Amino acid sequence: MTKSELIAQLATRHPQLLATDAELAVKTILDAVSKSLAAGDRVEIRGFGSFSLNYRPPRLGRNPKTGEKVAVPEKYVPHFKAGKELRERVDFPAT
Repeated sequence: MTKSELIAQLATRHPQLLATDAELAVKTILDAVSKSLAAGDRVEIRGFGSFSLNYRPPRLGRNPKTGEKVAVPEKYVPHFKAGKELRERVDFPAT
């Protein structure tokens, strides 16, 4: 599901919302999550999951085209951990 599809589904499920209001709501939520992560904070949405930052230390990588060694700097990357309720909802028995 893309952001546009999420906005369309939100507007369809709640007819009292205009499509522009649904778009504003989705963008506001995503912006708040992004800003919190950029500030180094953890974001927890009960029943859904949590977003946090994982530290990746500096390492020596390789340029796949030339095989040359390249220094890859340290960085923080976003990490999502699904909550118990979400894990249970998507866990269906294999057939």
